[in-house]
Amino acid sequence: MSKSDPANEIIDNFVAPKCQTNVEILYQDDDVLLINKPSGLLSLSGKNPLNWDSVHYRLVNGQSATQTQNETPAFTGAKLPHRLDFGTSGVMVIGLNDTASKSLNQQFQDQTVQKRYLAMLAGWVEADSGQISAPIAKDKALFPRVKICHHTGKQALSDYQIIRRLDNPLRTLVQYSPITGRTHQLRIHSLEFGHPILGCDLYNSHQLNNGSQRLMLHASDIYFNHPSTGERIHGHSPNPF
Repeated sequence: MSKSDPANEIIDNFVAPKCQTNVEILYQDDDVLLINKPSGLLSLSGKNPLNWDSVHYRLVNGQSATQTQNETPAFTGAKLPHRLDFGTSGVMVIGLNDTASKSLNQQFQDQTVQKRYLAMLAGWVEADSGQISAPIAKDKALFPRVKICHHTGKQALSDYQIIRRLDNPLRTLVQYSPITGRTHQLRIHSLEFGHPILGCDLYNSHQLNNGSQRLMLHASDIYFNHPSTGERIHGHSPNPF
């Protein structure tokens, strides 16, 4: 008897449109890169052969110059200790050798890496700051979505602080500091407390997106210990929206 039922297998037919923006290198040394990932680019190449383009593919193979961006070399040993969603832009740390990658992976597992995100939310968030606590589980019926589930979900915590509230339409720019790192955590937590992220194709209605052409979620800051020196490093990517 087969161990898996083909009728229950998840099929992902998503094909990513071509991303015309290069990965920007913010910092480089012998051990790490800090890069700025554009919105609309996969972190890793997908199982579908049409989804070969990704941050990892571009770093390993190098990038050609564009009218506004210089050529980048091939970093053949590049490894991604963490990922950003397809629609999320912002700063990522890359390991350039096995020792550095192992150190970064361990820091993410130990939750000593700190990350901050900027998100534009629908409506005005009432409290100036707070914490969202809601457990997250996979939603096999609606792949690739996740869901809030108090029975099977894993603990997930997201701190937030208001940056500013905007009019016409009503929306709120918030800074998120996730305590945990669950898949789609900030997207589902934003929906859970009644203010979905604008431009979100999975957890927001088209009526609430206010014409947003991209997911309005940006990884602005990352803090980690340098794999060789132990120095606390701060990577920053300015807000694009």
